[in-house]
Amino acid sequence: MDSGESTGSTSSARTDTSTSRTPSVPDGSADETTRTVAQRRLEALIRENRFTIAVVFPVIGAVTLVASAEGLLPPLLSYNPLLILFGTLVMRSPLVVALLPELDRRALVPLVVLTAYTYAIELVGVRTGWPYGTFEYGISLGPMVGGEVPLALPLFFVPLVLNAYLLTLLALDEWAGRLVPRAFSAITAVLAIDLVLDPAAVAIGFWSYLPPGGYYGVPASNYWGWLLSGAIAVVLVDLAFDRVAVRERVRTCEFALDDLVSFVLLWGTINALYGQWLAAGVAGLFCLVLLRTDRYDISIRTAVRPGDRN
Repeated sequence: MDSGESTGSTSSARTDTSTSRTPSVPDGSADETTRTVAQRRLEALIRENRFTIAVVFPVIGAVTLVASAEGLLPPLLSYNPLLILFGTLVMRSPLVVALLPELDRRALVPLVVLTAYTYAIELVGVRTGWPYGTFEYGISLGPMVGGEVPLALPLFFVPLVLNAYLLTLLALDEWAGRLVPRAFSAITAVLAIDLVLDPAAVAIGFWSYLPPGGYYGVPASNYWGWLLSGAIAVVLVDLAFDRVAVRERVRTCEFALDDLVSFVLLWGTINALYGQWLAAGVAGLFCLVLLRTDRYDISIRTAVRPGDRN
């Protein structure tokens, strides 16, 4: 995954460009041709910068956020919302580019509903304390809706659900065709993601719970809330995409799970720096699952084509 490994990564990028699923191009369709060319250019850009996006950005982000929490940065840089949003967008880019070929009219309504639901459940949570428990934001994460909820909230939440869903499709293999195992595994993965996220976010002051809970300041009610939110979000994602096509896309697109790599490195590192070892251990379990997908080596530096262990 290192952009500096010119021989291996360049040849892999050229090979994978031809094998990755791209939108079909009907004869004489200029719009589809333009879309296909743009897709290939975006994929090439991601491949050339995988290590920077999935490793360098989250590590720098973890150090910067911890330094902000400990008062080690000047006010201009400490918790700078523009830097936070920029870093988040960069780390999300592999996931977005991987799923672009699968976005069609079928996906529009479920994803719009999911976005609206994300804002609605967060507003209810901030105002009433249900279903997550009473909490409040400690810093500005960019423009706020009604002064209460970050405008960029879907950018923070929806990709977590997508990562859990994609990992489930890949890990379950033929079992991914069955609704119950697929939904149960994806919801479990969403909860596991929050076992990593919330303790680290509380540690660096993104938000806090009143009163603090027993899991590194996070109450059990938060996870009942995530169970509800995660279940609804997983169902909407399942409705939005052609499961078979998405599973094939994840299988053939080697960077489709790089956003999850970024997540594990960012929030796992923060948990480790604060000695929150149980949360860091859950991040480590995600690392093990990612390694078993046969697309990352032990140092998470070399891209591996699916099925090629040489």
